[in-house]
This record gives sequence, C-alpha cells and structure tokens, in this order.
Amino acid sequence: MAQVQNKKKRAVVAMSGGVDSSVAAALLARDGYEVVGVTMRLFNAPNEQVARLNKSCCSLEDVEDARDVCRKIGAKHYFLNFEEEFQKHVVDYFVSEYERGRTPHPCLACNDRLKFEFLIRRAELMDADIVATGHYARIHEHEGEYSLLAGIDPLKDQSYVLYTLNQEQLSKLSLPIGDYSKDQIREVARELGLSIADKPDSQDICFIPDGDYNRFIEPRLKRKVTGTIIDIEGSVLGEHDGIHGFTIGQRKRIPIVNSTPRPMYVTDINADSGEVTVGPAENLMKTRLYASGVNWIAGSGPTEPFEAEARIRYNGKNSPAKVTALSNGAEIEFTQPVRAITPGQAVVFYKDDVVLGGGLIETSLPELSSATAGETSENADTPAISV
Repeated sequence: MAQVQNKKKRAVVAMSGGVDSSVAAALLARDGYEVVGVTMRLFNAPNEQVARLNKSCCSLEDVEDARDVCRKIGAKHYFLNFEEEFQKHVVDYFVSEYERGRTPHPCLACNDRLKFEFLIRRAELMDADIVATGHYARIHEHEGEYSLLAGIDPLKDQSYVLYTLNQEQLSKLSLPIGDYSKDQIREVARELGLSIADKPDSQDICFIPDGDYNRFIEPRLKRKVTGTIIDIEGSVLGEHDGIHGFTIGQRKRIPIVNSTPRPMYVTDINADSGEVTVGPAENLMKTRLYASGVNWIAGSGPTEPFEAEARIRYNGKNSPAKVTALSNGAEIEFTQPVRAITPGQAVVFYKDDVVLGGGLIETSLPELSSATAGETSENADTPAISV
C-alpha cells in the first residue's frame, strides 16, 4: 500500500522587499509552510533612482530584495502586475478625494482592494491555504469567530488601516509579525541571515516618493476648484489656486497675510463654493463626527450606542467616545474635544486592543444641545445633524 505523504500547507505572502514582509515569509517557512512570495507591481515610478533614494516601494531593488529572501528561505517568488488596479482603486481615488477637498489615506484603499480582495483571489488560484502580510497587527480565532487586534508594538501598530477586513478575509489571513516589536523583527532577520535586516522603512505614500503631493495631483485633476480664503466671520482674507492644496489643521502655505498675533489654521474646506476657512487653533477642536461606509469586524453592528476608544488618524491616539451605529454609517461623540477631524480619513473603534470596526469621516458635527441629544437616541437611522 502506497504511503500517503502529508502535504505542506501553502502560504502566499505579499512581499514588498522590506524587512517586515520578509520576516513574515521567513517565519511561516520556519513553521513548516510552503511559502510562495508575491511582489505586486503597483506603481511605475518614473525615476528609478528617485524611487530608491526616497524609499518608495515598487523599485527594481525592492523586487530583487524579495527574490533574494525567497531564495534564502527556499520559497518560490512571483511578480504580479497590479498597476491597472492600483491606478483605478488607489491613485484615481487619491486624486478625486483631494479634488473634493478631502484628505484620503491611500493605504486604506490599497489594503482593502489590492492586498486583500485581489490578492486573496490570486492566492486561491494558487491553491493557497492562507495569505500573509507584514502588517503589525494580530488575528485571534475563537470558536470560528475572528477578531482583529492591534500589534503589540504601539509605535508600529497598523490595525488602523486594516479595519475594512471581514470575517471571511480574516479566516484566510495570517499576520506573523504582530506579536513582535520592530526591533525584534530586525533581530529575527539578522538571526535568519536575511540581507534586508537593516533596510530602512519605506514611506507611507509609496507612489509619491519625493513627497510633493501638489506636483503629483495637479496634472491629474479633472477639475480645479479655486476660490477664496475666509475667516470664521466670513471676511475674505485672500484667494487660492485650488482646494486640493489644503487639509484640515494645515498651518503652513496658506496664502494670506495674517494680521493677528495668533497662528491661523485651515478649519473647513467647502468643495461646492471653493471657500477655505481659517481660524485659531481652538476652532479645530470638535467632539462629534459622522462616518460613512462603516465596517464591523464581527460582521454586524451593535444595536445600541456603546463606549469605545476611537482613533481619527493613523498616528493618532485613541480617545474615549460614544459610538452610535446608524443604518448608513455611525455617529461618534468624544468625551473630550479632539483636534482636526478630517474628512477622508478613517475613524476606527477599539475596545482595549480589539478593533471593533471603522468608517470614513464625512464631516464633523455641531455640538449637541440637550434637546437634540434626546432626539438622537430616538432616531438611529440618520445623524441628528444633516450632513
């Protein structure tokens, strides 16, 4: 009788050529997985030297680094061209959001559509058991239910950009480095003899290696919304060349002469009128916001308002808040005012280190009067203040 050999489980690992994804692949190989490294060509940097010097992704050097690691750990390596998908779902989205006076986080769209949705599909064609990435976050499973948790290294935690994951995706995903700090990951890379152990981290916006957003955005705009700069009383202070050049909380590069001794910040951007409002720092402090497109990690939203910690930007801190799930989003009321609620960014809800869900910030909301607060609790279908 022929002996049946146990087949290794196969893991498709998204490899950027950096230390995090490389160690993720190496750890899985060490645990007995048949690792298949996949490097996604997302954006064709016009200048290879600039891409390398500015620590962008998608350079030829990054591809070679990923291949070298795969050779070291005995893994296959494939190069997948996702440029068309990246252009449509990330770059075009990025530009259109700035066109609307919003401030997007492109990593959210990239993770949601490319690294998980499209990559999981490709991995299924490769008969993979799991897909893995080098994100600093953790996944726990209990009786068939999956939870997403923050990485143990608070300085590197990336759970904020993973809030769109659903139960099906979590069941197919592995995050091998979430239980490590960055220093520990570099040490593991050295122990495993990986050449990228001391490779610098890449920047967040991989397709703008020189960091000049305006130079990247302007030639790609379908419409340029120009207008006036006004103060909080409505007095005109100046004119601007396009709302795409502003973000909530911005202080520098505002083309006005400030006649007051106090710094002025962008506090509002009106995409319809083209008006950009500026004011003192206290005008940035808000307690309420409305978010759309909310995803609940558990699969369904809570039926009652609940207390949680909410984060409104990638490197921001968690702040106590009451979250009310609505049929078309969620309303968040912070215990204390938070600074610069920015449309286009995500708000993510946490209970301790567990990610409950999140959505895209649409607008800040006015303070609630006691009467309006009562109306809100009676009507959970729409925000108390129209948006």
